[in-house]
Amino acid sequence: MHTNLPAREERPWWRDAVTYQIYIRSYADSNGDGIGDINGIRSRLPYIKDLGVDCIWINPWFQSPQKDHGYDVADYMDVNTEYGTMDDAKALIKEAHDMGIRIILDLVPNHSSDLHVWFQAALNSEPGSKERDRYIFRDGKGENGELPPNNWEAVFGGPAWERVIEKDGKPGQWYLHLFAVEQPDFNWENQEVWQHFRDIFKFWLDLEFDGFRIDVAHGMWKEKGLPDVDFAEVELLDRHYRPYWDQEEVHEIHRDWRKITNTYKHDPMLVSEAWAPNDQRTAMYVRPDELHQSFNFSFLTAKWEAQSLKQIIDKSMTEVVKVGAPPSWVWENHDVVRKTDRLELGLQNKGKGFEKYGDPKKLNKERALMRARAASLLELALPGGAYIYQGEELGLFEVRDIPEDRLEDPIWKMSGHTDRGRDGCRVPLPWTRDAAGAHGFSSDKSLTVDKAWLPQSAGWGEHAVDTQQGVAGSFFEMIKQALKIRKAEAGLGDGEMNWLESTDDVIAFSRPGKFACYVNFGPAEVVIPYGAEVLISSAPLKGEHIPVDTAVWLRLP
Repeated sequence: MHTNLPAREERPWWRDAVTYQIYIRSYADSNGDGIGDINGIRSRLPYIKDLGVDCIWINPWFQSPQKDHGYDVADYMDVNTEYGTMDDAKALIKEAHDMGIRIILDLVPNHSSDLHVWFQAALNSEPGSKERDRYIFRDGKGENGELPPNNWEAVFGGPAWERVIEKDGKPGQWYLHLFAVEQPDFNWENQEVWQHFRDIFKFWLDLEFDGFRIDVAHGMWKEKGLPDVDFAEVELLDRHYRPYWDQEEVHEIHRDWRKITNTYKHDPMLVSEAWAPNDQRTAMYVRPDELHQSFNFSFLTAKWEAQSLKQIIDKSMTEVVKVGAPPSWVWENHDVVRKTDRLELGLQNKGKGFEKYGDPKKLNKERALMRARAASLLELALPGGAYIYQGEELGLFEVRDIPEDRLEDPIWKMSGHTDRGRDGCRVPLPWTRDAAGAHGFSSDKSLTVDKAWLPQSAGWGEHAVDTQQGVAGSFFEMIKQALKIRKAEAGLGDGEMNWLESTDDVIAFSRPGKFACYVNFGPAEVVIPYGAEVLISSAPLKGEHIPVDTAVWLRLP
């Protein structure tokens, strides 16, 4: 599979970048309140530099009542007071750039918070007013408008419509919220909404931030007439056709944004979170005049199985290469069960209960870590960009013992307490084995593990940064070494890749410069090619043999 690309130093940075995702509430707490913040990130920049990534993506840090931890934005052009100030944000971008690290922010264009000034104005205005037209207000059905306008369900559970009380004190119109009730959907047929987001783009890009991750990039536009769906239940990671997902018109919005980024000399990147029905539809988001990258959700939902994974890699690469975009690979983020659990338990981020979260009694932790390590080397050897979620470089497991009264994710409440939600992958990072300051997460050394915004488990310090940084063979040091090799190898990052002959239980491919990656899914050991030099392996090799659940990077003779 070949893409005729210029040499790495001559092509845009985002074609090859490894981006590190920071869930700001859980990264580092600088002021001792149990909540991560911007100055916490600043204090940990040396760690990020040591790891060796190119870019940081930070989950939404805008003014927000935090009903969905920042994905409910009240003011897109200011920093949430829990996280710091605009001056802190400016200091962070300068310090990161001085270290050669770029930063992209997380933009939420499908919906705002119900506390956004526009939505408050809409509530205080008449039906049919220009204030209401910025959102999706409709009259209800039934004799007195008492039924919702259609049968759409919210992603987090329950109906997607909420009825408002009008100024006369009587129930009136309904507004659409595809997510939480506090997250009203914008009406993208309204030009004021377009202009609002152009202003937001320019505000942050003028400060030299390096782009945006676009939340629900396939959302914004709704099918004309808002027709009922024939299948009411929806999931967060839904790939069925929906009259509110993946509509053609959404691409016009992305083209508008690309025109803006093209005017900036520092070459900002836009990456889409688009759960489209298939790889062809996903590739449409990264056509030359649209977004730069799109998360590969086929890869993210793959099982640890050689042949199906190889097909997913092959198919998704074929589609993005057709439109001239770089592939981008991701195993973990703030919305899914940690890959350490997922690849071991065969989870695909769908369903409920054990289907979604797996049975912890069946978790073989040793094998889970073997697979997670091998998966990381596989990802970093593939063409294009790659994403690492905070703690993934430590081999963290999903946290499964958060008490019910401490669960924060709106999914827990909106599912009628049947789905525990996404908190298990959002627990504050362990920086130290010692439990003081919630394992080093907080500057307040007296902060106990149960006092952080989400409580940490017993044993959370076992995988802490200080048990791994500088320790040969640790998960952290393996990722650091792989990133160093990736930077040194001109043939890694975006570009050419060819499959190598192998058995059905092995994924093997070559990259330019006689580089090869072999991943053995087992059960038998695999002999490495005669005369090959081992650059790095995810587990110790047995002589010339690659054990099961092991990845190795080689220099072929």
